[in-house]
Amino acid sequence: MSEVLSYIKNHPEQTQRLVGLKHEQLEQLIHLAITLHTQKQQEVEAQKIRIINKGGGRKVKLSPSEQILLTLVYLRHLTTFQLLGIQFGVSESTANDTFNYWFPLLQELLPSSLLEQVKKTLQITR
Repeated sequence: MSEVLSYIKNHPEQTQRLVGLKHEQLEQLIHLAITLHTQKQQEVEAQKIRIINKGGGRKVKLSPSEQILLTLVYLRHLTTFQLLGIQFGVSESTANDTFNYWFPLLQELLPSSLLEQVKKTLQITR
């Protein structure tokens, strides 16, 4: 478990400062996002033609909850992926890939006002 997630579990009153959501809202969002993620993965698996058995490859370092939290921390603080990687114990590229996977899924679940503000900021900085 990442230090950020364990900190939130030990100090739920600090959740809003870290990710911009109340602890109950975060728990609900994580549940909905994981459900959506599972549905998308099942759709992909149904269309795949496998040559190698399922379960091969490198194991992921972060749980889905930690990946969602990484994405929310980025959206809240707009920090670099290098710092996110350090905070969550993954590489910079893994933090970037994680964000780019979960951001579209969260777009389906969150109000667009928050996400549009972040998107405009990202376009300005590029």
